[in-house]
Amino acid sequence: MLDETVLASEPLWEREPVITLGRSIKLVVEVVSTNWETDYARKVEEYALLGIPEYWIVDYRALGGVAFIGKPKQPTITVCPLIDEDYTQQQFHLA
Repeated sequence: MLDETVLASEPLWEREPVITLGRSIKLVVEVVSTNWETDYARKVEEYALLGIPEYWIVDYRALGGVAFIGKPKQPTITVCPLIDEDYTQQQFHLA
């Protein structure tokens, strides 16, 4: 989800759909695939550094590791709001 009030500050936006400033993005939603480690670890760090206010991880196939989605593994949505410079996490398990 983009913050349309900030898009005017994006240097490439008028010519091509490219975002370069983290503050232009309000929300990122990742759907977990077989490279789930990236979604749960690397992207959390990258998006926090960019200052993206909210990050959702949708793991509808329960692919993530037990350390990330719990045991028994079940479909999970992890909502991560940015507090200061780090994400907090709240999980919702799908029935």
